[in-house]
Amino acid sequence: MNNLIIDAAKDKILFKIISEDESYTSEFPNDRENFDKFTQLLFKFFEEKKIKIKNVKNIFINQGPGKFSGIRISISVAKALCTTNNIDLYGFSSDQIFDKDYKEILNLYKEGVLKKNLIKPIYSS
Repeated sequence: MNNLIIDAAKDKILFKIISEDESYTSEFPNDRENFDKFTQLLFKFFEEKKIKIKNVKNIFINQGPGKFSGIRISISVAKALCTTNNIDLYGFSSDQIFDKDYKEILNLYKEGVLKKNLIKPIYSS
């Protein structure tokens, strides 16, 4: 099964799929133009990497601290995907990522540190 990580709290919008044996990443500028087409970018990422949403088991979302618009749009899209596709949703914070090592999020998940469906946005001032 695949795990999707969405991080739009900083200067880039990041989509990352991590499975047992592979990982794929796409990044886009975190700007107004990409907020307007956020869902299109995500589905294009799925299409290019030949990933089906039904094969995503978990979505991990960066809940901040970070940019208000990036966090809000990513949480909204993640919640919609989880609700319509019966996918588990987990939040993580920016300070749990070191040197862009998103595999650490999966380690935190396996250790039970991340709470299912508990999303508490933290916005930068």
